[in-house]
Formats: sequence, C-alpha cells, structure tokens
Amino acid sequence: MWRERLSERLRAQRERGLLRAARPIDDHRIDLTSNDYLALRRHPALVEAVRRAATELGVGAGASRLAGGTLPIHQRLERRFAQFKNAERALLTPTGYHANLSVLTALPDAGDCILADKLAHASIIDAARLATAMRAVTFRTFPHKDAPRAHELAHRHLAQAPESTVWIVTDTVFSMDGDLADLPALAAVRDTCAGRACLIIDEAHATGVLGPQGAGLDAQLGHLADIAVATASKALGALGGLITAPALVCEAIENFARAHIYTTAVPPAQAAAIDAALDVLRDEPDRRERLTAITRRVRGALAAQGWPVAPSETDPTPIIPLIVGDPERAVALATKLHDAGIAAPAIRPPTVPPGTARVRLSLHAALTDDDLEHLCKALTR
Repeated sequence: MWRERLSERLRAQRERGLLRAARPIDDHRIDLTSNDYLALRRHPALVEAVRRAATELGVGAGASRLAGGTLPIHQRLERRFAQFKNAERALLTPTGYHANLSVLTALPDAGDCILADKLAHASIIDAARLATAMRAVTFRTFPHKDAPRAHELAHRHLAQAPESTVWIVTDTVFSMDGDLADLPALAAVRDTCAGRACLIIDEAHATGVLGPQGAGLDAQLGHLADIAVATASKALGALGGLITAPALVCEAIENFARAHIYTTAVPPAQAAAIDAALDVLRDEPDRRERLTAITRRVRGALAAQGWPVAPSETDPTPIIPLIVGDPERAVALATKLHDAGIAAPAIRPPTVPPGTARVRLSLHAALTDDDLEHLCKALTR
C-alpha cells in the first residue's frame, strides 16, 4: 500500500505542474542556475587548496567536532572568518542549512518565540518548526519585510511571557526575490524589547557579494545583527556553513545543538577551499566589480523591455526573478530559454507562494558581454 500512496502523491504533483527532477546542465548552455556568483568553484587557487589539504590531511575529519574531529585547519578558518565578519567567534558547520538548524534549535528555550520573515529560507522555517517540538518554543512569521508587524508580534509575546526572549530571524538577501531585508528596521524592533530580543540574520546570498570585501549586508550597514549565518556554497564557490556570533553563543551551540554535536566535522579540504576563497575576495576585487556591472546592465535592460524587475539601486543583487504567475507559464519560459541555449530554472510552489511562479536568473561574474546580449535578446517581449 505504501508504494501506491507514494505513486498517488507523485501523480498529483505531476498534474499540478509541480513535479521536479534533478538534471545536469549542458556545458554548452549559458548557465544561470548557479549561485556561484563570483565564479570561484573552478578557480585554480581553490582547486589547489583542496588538492593540497586532501593530500596532507585526508579526505575526512574522522569524528564529530567534540569527539576529536576538530582539526587545526578548522580552527584557523574559524578565527579568520570571525575577523572577516567582525565577530568574537565563528563555528564551521557542514552546510548553511546545518548552521541554521544548529542556531535555532540550540538557543531558544521553553517559552521563547522565534519570529521570522515569511519568506525566510526553508532551513530557517524547518529549524524553527523543530525548535517548537524540542523545547515548547512558539514560532510565528511576519509578512515579508513588515517590521511594524514584527514589532507588534514581538511585544505581544513579551507581554504574555515577560521573562522570555524573542528571536527575530531574516535573510539579508532573499534567495527567490533578490531583494534586501530592512535590517535597520528589524534592529530597531529588537532595541525596543529591552534586552529580551535577539536579531539573527542569514547572509547566504550576501556574503561575497555585498559589503566591504564581500563581508555582507550587515557589514555594509555597520553590524546591526547579534548572530549571523553564512554559507560558502554561494559566492565563495565551496561548501560549508559558518556561524559568527559572540563567544557565549558559540559555546551554547557547541553544548546544546544536537545537529552540531552529533555530526562529523567537515572535511579538511572543505575548510581549505573556504580559506582560499577569502584570499580571492581580498586579492581579486575585480570579480565583485564585474558582478556589479553585470547586475546593473541586466536589470536595466530587462526593466526597459517591460519586465517587472527592481533596479540595482534598490536590489543590487545578482538574483533576478521573472515572475509570470502560474507554474505552466514558468515552465514555458524556462523551456523557451533552454531552446535559446540558456539554462534558468522554473521556480514553482511550494518554493515560492502560489501565484508567483517564476524563472530565476542567477547572474555570475563569468558571464561575457555576448552572453548578456544573448540573454536580453532571448527575453525580448
């Protein structure tokens, strides 16, 4: 019976136009699917760092962080990343998803409230839901970028539970819309809570792209958040999550985060790749400059063609959603681009809200001027 039930669920998914399947990207197409914004995953410095670390230290860490898996290369990277993010400490985790899971299941306690932007990444939502089961934590969302509503919900919770803490959580760059969080407004909400609120940010799509030397939106705004999560799997071209926070927070995660305690430490080559990526960020600023120029050009061209694309002055990110509404139209647009030699994914519910299916363009620094001209021509309305 269980096989029939699974088949029925997949059939219903297919009928709704929501069935998914993983497929490799043809190397001959213009790739707009990748989050490798600075085109670092094939950078010779990262490749050599991985080769050397694997040769010298092996391909695995051998144990969890607290049971002997912590290596000097992990600690060196954590010290460097903490300095990069202007934080007291950093913790390296296997992925960004894992980092959010660690933070939000370790820090909130019984009676607390996790208050997240409604469009926060799935890893934030999943972690918050798990926290409600583990420690009787309340989980609420506020409408996208609606700080006044966040203020209302935070103070309502604190009025009912005055000894509790409200954990305000948001992405800084939203992965499906490419827009920016209003961090000053959320920091102001936190500051009205008299020490009973903490601002947690996910800088996955901002790290490497925004801020001084790519340190992120929070660094660009003067470091407003209390705790930040980043990932190396986007602009840094590698893999791994990084939590930056006060030392007290990192110690709490090491002691209370089951996701951190009971998983094997990241391979040494993974840490070496992230370290090499930080070198490239420092030594090759032209990559970020090229990405900025590409973003301005494409956003401007598409807006001129009538696409509802935000200008780079408000959304200076390489994530550009072409919202068409229903899933069938999104698939049709992705197919049109595929036929023109361009790989760009159709994004459909539940990844995005119903009625907002889209094709997501993910720009990167390796795109040529000819690539950009071809893309804009293919999207002429």
